[in-house]
Amino acid sequence: MKLILTREVAGLGTAGDVVNVKDGFARNFLLPRGNAIAWTQGGEKQIEGIRRARSAREVRDIDHAKEIKAKLESASVVSKVKVGAKGALFGSVTDKDLAQAIKSVTGLDIDRHAISTKGHIKKLGDHDVKISLGHNIVAKLSVKVVADK
Repeated sequence: MKLILTREVAGLGTAGDVVNVKDGFARNFLLPRGNAIAWTQGGEKQIEGIRRARSAREVRDIDHAKEIKAKLESASVVSKVKVGAKGALFGSVTDKDLAQAIKSVTGLDIDRHAISTKGHIKKLGDHDVKISLGHNIVAKLSVKVVADK
């Protein structure tokens, strides 16, 4: 089956690549997880948009990764969340929320899949976050979770 990858898949390709895979792998793994879309002539037009988005998030080389790391580690990131009367969060702070908070502070568009935390963030306060920038460079920053009033 011919597919267009929307995300990087290890051993297969990166976002925007057109690949041929077995039907079962496509139906049971790639398509349900949103890692790919079925190839069509109309979908072929989306490839350029997918590649542009990937290049905006991509770290070009080691020096660029170190520059991003310095910018991330010097920033003070604050994530505002809804809380109940007793101070308990409604749900948890997700990697998508963290990527949005980082973008609002630094202007950097970080891939949410590169963000990792120690478990789920379900309490107010400071939390350590690691961001994998590629080229074996990891940025460590502290995110402050505060109540949104």
